[in-house]
Amino acid sequence: MNGPELVCWLLVAVPGGTGAWCLARLRRAAPAGRQGRALEAAMGLSMALMAAGMAGGPAAPGWVLVVVSAATVAGALPPLGLRARHRAHHAVEGAGMLYMALAMAGGGHGAHAAHGAGAGVPALTGALLLYCALQVLRTAPGLVPAGGGAEPAVRAGGDGGGDGEEDETAAACRLVLTVGMAAMLLAM
Repeated sequence: MNGPELVCWLLVAVPGGTGAWCLARLRRAAPAGRQGRALEAAMGLSMALMAAGMAGGPAAPGWVLVVVSAATVAGALPPLGLRARHRAHHAVEGAGMLYMALAMAGGGHGAHAAHGAGAGVPALTGALLLYCALQVLRTAPGLVPAGGGAEPAVRAGGDGGGDGEEDETAAACRLVLTVGMAAMLLAM
């Protein structure tokens, strides 16, 4: 993977900070929301590890990123209280992280290494980018106050069992991580 250094460091800071935030709020989450918060924490922190390698900082070994990404996919599959839509979202993003981790582990950095070594498939990259774009278009409007009021429209949506603030935080975390995934896919 490659990209402008500033973008890479922003991908370390923003998804990494989001992952740390989700991790810090994990024990306060309702039991139904813990699985999603844990998956979001793992996703954000693994994105930060991948982006650190892209930015020329300390890179995590490829196998670590593969294991964390595979665990994210596996953790999203069993129905442990999250609604099916959220499980599917985490599974797709986890699969995208696994795809990028395998591309990095198999061919080093750079789009030519990923695609030339057979680790990256341009059609799969395009499909994941399309998914990210549709997810952002679906999620972002729910964080904007509906009809000019002070309350965002996402109040009814969330990761289960939380109050409105929890629902907004969960939706914002998912949005940040989805945008981060799209930026990383573009850097492939």
